[in-house]
Amino acid sequence: MSGPPLVVVASRSFSNHPILVSELRAKYPNLRLNEAGKSLAGDELVKHLQGAERAVIALEKIDASILSRLPDLKIIGKYGVGLDNIDMAAMREHGVKLGWTGGVNRLGVAELALELMLGGLRKTWESRELAESGGWVQIRGRQLSGKTVGIIGFGHVGKEVARILAPFQVRILVNDIKDVSQAAAEAGAELAEKDQIFAEADVITLHTPKTADTTRMIDARALSMMKPDAVVVNTARGGLIDEQALYDALTENRIGAAAMDVFEGEPPGDNPLIKLTNFAATTHIGGSSEEAVLNMGRAAIAGLENAVEAVESNFYYR
Repeated sequence: MSGPPLVVVASRSFSNHPILVSELRAKYPNLRLNEAGKSLAGDELVKHLQGAERAVIALEKIDASILSRLPDLKIIGKYGVGLDNIDMAAMREHGVKLGWTGGVNRLGVAELALELMLGGLRKTWESRELAESGGWVQIRGRQLSGKTVGIIGFGHVGKEVARILAPFQVRILVNDIKDVSQAAAEAGAELAEKDQIFAEADVITLHTPKTADTTRMIDARALSMMKPDAVVVNTARGGLIDEQALYDALTENRIGAAAMDVFEGEPPGDNPLIKLTNFAATTHIGGSSEEAVLNMGRAAIAGLENAVEAVESNFYYR
C-alpha cells in the first residue's frame, strides 16, 4: 500500500511561516520544506522538487526545462497571485494542474497603493527627508479628496482600490482590456481610454499583469500627456513603467511624483530613481501584509486539492 503523497514547498516565505506549515502538515504529513531559505531555480529547484506529487510554488520559475525532469509532479499550488513565472503551455504539455486563487492579497496591495497616493500628493517623502537633514519648512502638498484618480487594470486589486477610495469622493476613471462596465458602474467609476487617464488624472495607479501589451505602457509619450503635478503609482508588476523615461520626467519636474513597490529588476540596486526626493520606493511589500500572507498560503494549500488544467481561461490575471 502506497503512503501519502509527497508535498514539497519551494517557497522560502511559506516554509518559514509556522501557521502555514502547521496547516499544510495537518493535511499532508509527508512534507518537505525549503528550510535552507534559499531562492531556488534551475537544477537546485529540480533537486528540491524531486519525487514530489504536489508542490507549493511562489516566485520560482516553472517551465518546460523544469517540468520535463519532474515526472512525478501532478499539481502545483500557487502561493501568491502572479502567474508570470509559470509557463501554462508547458504545464498542459506535462499534465500538471494548477491551483490558484485570484485576489487573495488585494486589500494589502490596495492599501499600499492608497498610502503611496497620499504620500505623493502631500509630499510626505520630501518632508521627511527635509526633517532628517535638519530642515524645517512647511511643504505645501495637495489633498486626495475631490481629485481624479485613474485606475489602469480593474481586476481584483483595481476594484478594491476603487472601494477604499469612496470616502475621498474622488472622480474615478478606469481602464481594462475586459468589459468591466458593470463593475465600474457599481463603483461609481467612469470607463476611459488610457490616453484620457493620462491627460485628466491627478493620480494614476497601475493594477495590470505584465504582458506584451502592458510592458512599459507608462513611457515617455504617456508621461508627456500627464499633468505637471500628476502622481504615478505602481504596486502591480515591475516593467509596466519605462524607468528611464520616468526618471527623466521626475528630474525635469514634468510630473509631480511617483512611487513604485515593484521594479523591472529586483532588487533595483543603484537605480537612480531611488535617490530622487519626489520618488518613493518600497520593497515589493504590497501583498506581504500578515493577513495577505495567510490568505495566499491558505489559497495555495487549497489549490493542492482544487487544481485545474492550466488553461489561461481558467485564471484571471490579477
